[in-house]
Formats: sequence, structure tokens, C-alpha cells
Amino acid sequence: MNRRELREQIFKMLFRIEFYEEADMAEQFHLSLDEAKAATKANHSYMESKCGDVLERLKEIDEMINKAAHGWKTTRMGKVELAIIRLAVYEIKYEEDIPVGVAINEAVELAKRYGAKDSPSFVNGVLAKIA
Repeated sequence: MNRRELREQIFKMLFRIEFYEEADMAEQFHLSLDEAKAATKANHSYMESKCGDVLERLKEIDEMINKAAHGWKTTRMGKVELAIIRLAVYEIKYEEDIPVGVAINEAVELAKRYGAKDSPSFVNGVLAKIA
């Protein structure tokens, strides 16, 4: 899998956290990994590790999002947009090998594919303030 496909799978994993209890997340991660049929064991390991890293920093990430998204709180955001923004904020702030522009562009592309009509501009606006 290429980075874009890996990012999409990680987004899907992060999207699930809004719908399941913490105790159910291990099972949900394994189901998500099973859905990524083309993924190798190394890809599975990367996805699980990166998703775990995002979840470890979720409080910090959500604080950054809440500061940047004037008039919006993470509790009011659409689940798709929230998952996309969380992943991108993680990449912008904690992944040194991913350029900021790439993280934002990839987030906007995910928003175009999975979000509502206004999602790409919303995602772009929030991320631009954080970057």
C-alpha cells in the first residue's frame, strides 16, 4: 500500500472511535485491519502504531483543534471531518517526515471523498490555522 492508502485506512480506524467504547476498540482495530486486504504485515503494524499514537495524543490534538476552529468544538463537528482533522493535526505536529502541505492536501482529499459538500474547505481552514 502507498502512503495515501495507508492514510485512508488510518482515517477509517480513527472514525470508528466515535462509535465504540474504549473496551471494544481492539476488536474494531483488528476488523479494520482485516478490511485492508492489500496490506502487508508491515502495513498493519504501521497503521496500528500510527493510530495508537494519535489516540495517545488525542486530548492535545483536540485542544489544538478547538482553539483553531472558532465557533466549532470537536463535540459539534461531523465525525468524518473530525477524524480527518485529527489525523492531519497529528501528521503536522508529530510526524517530521511528512511536509505540512502534504498533510493538509491529503486531508482535503479525504474530505472530498468522504465528507459533505463543505468539508474540504472546513478541513482546510482549520488545518491552515493549526499549521
